[in-house]
Amino acid sequence: MTLKELSPENIRLECKSDMLDCSSSAEIPPLDAIIGQDRAIRALRFGLDIKKKGFNIYVAGQPGTGRTTAVKDYLEKVAKVKQVPNDWVYVNNFKNSYEPKSIKLLPGKAIEFQKDIREFIDEAKRAIPKALQSDDYISKQENMVKVADEQKKNLINQLNIEAQKANFTIQVSQVGITLIPVIGGRPINEQEYAALNPNLKNEFDKTRVDLESRLQKAMKQIAELNKTTRDGLSKLANNTIHYALGFLISELLKKYNEMPEILSFLKDIQDDILNNVDMFSGKAEQQSPPGAPQPSWMKDLPFRRYEVNVLVDNSDLKGAPVIFDENPTYVNLFGRIEKEAQFGTLSTDFTLIKSGSLHKANGGFLVLPVEELAKNLLSYDALKRSLKSEKITISDAGEKFGFITTKTLTPQPIPLNVKIVMIGDPSLYQLLYSYDNDFKGHFKVKAQFDTTIDRNEENMKRYASFVCTVCSKENLLHLDPLGISKIIEFGSRLANDQKKLSTRFADVADIIREADFYANQEGSNYIKDVHIVKSIDEKKYRSNLIQEKIKEMISRGIILIDTSEERVGQINGLSVLSLGDFAFGSPSRITASVGLGKDGVVDIERESKLGGPTHTKGVLILSGYLANKYSSDAPLSLSARLVFEQSYQGVDGDSASSTEIYAILSALSELPIKQNFAVTGSVNQYGKVQAIGGVNEKIEGFFEVCKAKGMKGNEGVLIPESNVQNLMLKEEVVDAVKQGKFHIFPVHHIDDGIELLTGVKAGNKNKEGQFKPNTVNYLVDNKLKEMAEKMAKFSDPQDK
Repeated sequence: MTLKELSPENIRLECKSDMLDCSSSAEIPPLDAIIGQDRAIRALRFGLDIKKKGFNIYVAGQPGTGRTTAVKDYLEKVAKVKQVPNDWVYVNNFKNSYEPKSIKLLPGKAIEFQKDIREFIDEAKRAIPKALQSDDYISKQENMVKVADEQKKNLINQLNIEAQKANFTIQVSQVGITLIPVIGGRPINEQEYAALNPNLKNEFDKTRVDLESRLQKAMKQIAELNKTTRDGLSKLANNTIHYALGFLISELLKKYNEMPEILSFLKDIQDDILNNVDMFSGKAEQQSPPGAPQPSWMKDLPFRRYEVNVLVDNSDLKGAPVIFDENPTYVNLFGRIEKEAQFGTLSTDFTLIKSGSLHKANGGFLVLPVEELAKNLLSYDALKRSLKSEKITISDAGEKFGFITTKTLTPQPIPLNVKIVMIGDPSLYQLLYSYDNDFKGHFKVKAQFDTTIDRNEENMKRYASFVCTVCSKENLLHLDPLGISKIIEFGSRLANDQKKLSTRFADVADIIREADFYANQEGSNYIKDVHIVKSIDEKKYRSNLIQEKIKEMISRGIILIDTSEERVGQINGLSVLSLGDFAFGSPSRITASVGLGKDGVVDIERESKLGGPTHTKGVLILSGYLANKYSSDAPLSLSARLVFEQSYQGVDGDSASSTEIYAILSALSELPIKQNFAVTGSVNQYGKVQAIGGVNEKIEGFFEVCKAKGMKGNEGVLIPESNVQNLMLKEEVVDAVKQGKFHIFPVHHIDDGIELLTGVKAGNKNKEGQFKPNTVNYLVDNKLKEMAEKMAKFSDPQDK
């Protein structure tokens, strides 16, 4: 059969500008929804609406597909109608300061509560000293002390009278109360007492015992009187302080009457104030060493115990929070407990507890990039524990590794109610799902973002809306209809498919931004098609140095590639080289040599350990094809060697398998192959040519080489028929095809390609199983039979 050359309309699907019905993108409505991601949005909507535990979301998609922007826009839209979550504060635990308490408040009330407590303490600082220095309080205090002193004096006087009657006197000192014997109206000392008559001394001792009993009773009464006085003074101070703060504390109790945790905290504050009256009255400061005035921060330090540490303040929210944590370290995610230097040592308290993104997102949505989270394994493990326990626990990261052994704070955990949305590559999802047993329990919803969408009229118009959105948001020039058409065609080129558009919107937006630069340079009012083409070409030019070097070496004959004449067992194959940001096609010379033997098809690339497994598979398929087609009545006695000439790096992929078959068929039939053609396509064991990747780059790569060596007009490329729908070739190639200077042929079967390459019919088998004479298959079959006969002679001992 004769292959039909592809027409210019087949190799690039143009977008008609009149389809847009506008004079510029400024007239097109901006994008109001995500383009062509119905499956992902449906999954996202389900994951956000379901309230069951574990239904967090993994958004899988390639970078640049707009997945993050789409998720952000959708989440913010959903969050607007959600309820604003509660505020959270930490307060001192007066029973155990190392375990601060968390308190939940209504949205926007945390700052108000903090202010209320701060004003209350400030008022206490003013009111308590004033009350304790009032005339009424001092008078009552002095009266209580005076009454107590008189009672103690009376007790001592009564005891002293009784002692005098027994010839003793009472001596009061700092050591205590001592009974001293009296002789002749004069107290005697210890030496005089020791020199007394034993009988007199014995009488004194008996009397002392009786008096000491009375003295102990009196001392007990004095101790009880002192305690009663202290209790009375304390009660007086408490009543005075209660009266001084009565109105303010009653207002707070009334305001927070329905919040038991705050009522308990207020009671703890009152009790602590009463236990630390000296701190408020200024007596504690008076006890400081003279000449060493305290700095202001030291004066305020004791009062920090009454502070309210606002951890989460949602007063400015209009819905549920949407938090994007692009650097989810453990500290950024779970918060931290800061430390400060005091007197040469590090210390901390509940006021130094800081929130993390998990606290801020609580009650809403937290978006995390998987790639960054994977770099912080401590964060990922802690996140899973929080999701499992439904609590946020703040602790020092060093404790997790055992680096910190000193005593630190253990804040009360906060209940967790958040929807986690992780954004990452699909391959990472597969790894986590396969190797992390906890992952599938916590992230039960997968929202898969497609890399392409259908190229239909609706999506093309939405593509135009995307153009309008980019230009409007970034204050760029708008595109005219031809410019929009070129962007749509560029979307198909990115997708490598005439029936699809790429969702790599980041790349599309970059082209628009660059085209805006060139349009402004020219003073144009709009971005036109020429600016779009120029931005695409310039972007390629900045990255194609290696391609140009290879092309130069081919044109100078350093790398041997023929684009004219005919050669036996030699053919031009096509491969794609990727440099990360740029991929290009480059021809490679493939040669085949045949001879007698039983080795079959030998892959020199594999034998030299340069061939990858997929390439090896393709070569093994060649053996299957040859055996199936030519060895039905005779063994395949062949030793064929294949090699990519001047290839010194690894070779992989099976896209050259059809090319390699053509080289072997040429070597066996001794029919030369036209070197003005290059070939790509994989093959199965029945000779059908199968689709390959990078078809546009491969065609353009050979086209560039032909230009460099001098285009003669008969050059062309053979591609799989199933790849025709992937063609979105650049305009230069399309123009060359229009002018008949370059030719592209779709191939369905090996027989189709070998006819074009050799100019000889492939030939089919007749009823007797014989190929038609003087065809390619006839020549190959005869050659193989001849080789089999020769091998049989070598194997027959009688012929030796």
